Amino acid sequence: MNRRIRRFPVLTSLALAAALIGGSAHAATPGNDPAALAKIRDTAMGSDYAWHRTEDLTDLVGPRLSGSPGAAAAVTQVADAMRKLGAKVTLQPVKVPHWVRGLETGELVDYTGRPQGVTQRVVLAALGGSGATPEQGLVAPVLVLNSFEELKTRAAEVKGKIVLFDVAFDQHMADRGLAGHAYGQGSAYRRNGPRMAAELGAVAALVRSVGGAAYRLPHTGSSGMDERTRIPAAAVTAEDSMLMARLAKRGPMKMKLVLTPRNLPDADSFNVIADLPGTEKPDEIVIVSGHLDSWDLSPGAHDDAAAVASAMAVLETLKKLDYRPRRTIRFIAWMNEENGQRGAAAYLAAEQANAGKHFGAIESDNGVGRPFGLRASVVPQSVKLFAPLQSALQPIGANVFQRQDVLATGDLAGLERAGVPSFAPIVDTSSYFDYHHTPADTLDKVDPDILRRHVALMTATAWYLANMEQEIGRSSVPQP
Repeated sequence: MNRRIRRFPVLTSLALAAALIGGSAHAATPGNDPAALAKIRDTAMGSDYAWHRTEDLTDLVGPRLSGSPGAAAAVTQVADAMRKLGAKVTLQPVKVPHWVRGLETGELVDYTGRPQGVTQRVVLAALGGSGATPEQGLVAPVLVLNSFEELKTRAAEVKGKIVLFDVAFDQHMADRGLAGHAYGQGSAYRRNGPRMAAELGAVAALVRSVGGAAYRLPHTGSSGMDERTRIPAAAVTAEDSMLMARLAKRGPMKMKLVLTPRNLPDADSFNVIADLPGTEKPDEIVIVSGHLDSWDLSPGAHDDAAAVASAMAVLETLKKLDYRPRRTIRFIAWMNEENGQRGAAAYLAAEQANAGKHFGAIESDNGVGRPFGLRASVVPQSVKLFAPLQSALQPIGANVFQRQDVLATGDLAGLERAGVPSFAPIVDTSSYFDYHHTPADTLDKVDPDILRRHVALMTATAWYLANMEQEIGRSSVPQP
């Protein structure tokens, strides 16, 4: 943990006066009146603020992997935008991993039935945290496996091999509203496969890309390796993974693999924090957030620029209406969600003793597909308290409310374990993993009208939480 990270202070009355957005002495405090909720919804639906902020992050900054110039530029851009709204902005220091992609090529140089003089290119992308091959690459036999169980039964064959985990993404499951479960199944091989193969003596590891839409795009992501198990590791396209599986059935196969990434010393970065102070309970906090970093292959429009922009638009919408919440609404753009969650850890370390003052926390990190409502880790008896919010969101079709014991939502997981109820938009993710962690996650994949609905959902929810009269109960997630 970065020892320079300071505790983020609870707002004092003097800080309140300095931080009030717009500074109006006649700010409206209508609470959770149905007319106020409707006005928030309709104002958000009439604004393109989030679209323009998404455009800025994707078109002007582009990829934003932790430690990169893009990540630093994004911090500055978002902080400046929040200051323009009149918000009191704090940059919370975070030490982040600094991994740099190098050359990456794959070539099948020998296989049964190969015509003389022919080799075949394999399209791949190094996984975050991957080790490097020698500069000239390495050549080794490929062992194709279909499960962790098969890895165990064939453990004696692994040493000296390039291990390929050919596990398909379950698009059928994704099409039926279970994309997160499908991703969890597939990403287990990306996170754990290279480490497990390294422990058995593999010289490199490959995984079939975790995602749908087989357009020969590699999907990158974290590999979960440490210094003890770090070997070259990459994601190959679905098409190339299937090709190698077919060739393996014919007989032995060899690949030449070149990966030259570097793991550099940790870099300095920041969470961007901006407050809209509460009028009656300024020391109680409602978080609305998204993560600012993206993978280096992509401008990360859905993951997670548009969500950060939606969270920014919460403060912009309330400023436009000149509405003041009873509790403080705190915007956070988290740094380093993708390959370390150091930003979340830094905030939790600073606010651990103050967790009880966090009334609720919202994070959006499943893309900005059509929103249908909310998931929430509130106690069962609190569900009925959200009926007015559901009524306000019904006209835009976002009134579903699903209670769960645990959301374990990315950057909020630590706060949730500390007792803070978590909230996350329920969105259509059926096509999200088509371009997730690929160069195709670009601005054109975001629908402006759907983005407005996303802002309306997040703003109404943040406002509702900040003005609730009743307590919603503390989350009871056990500590790990």
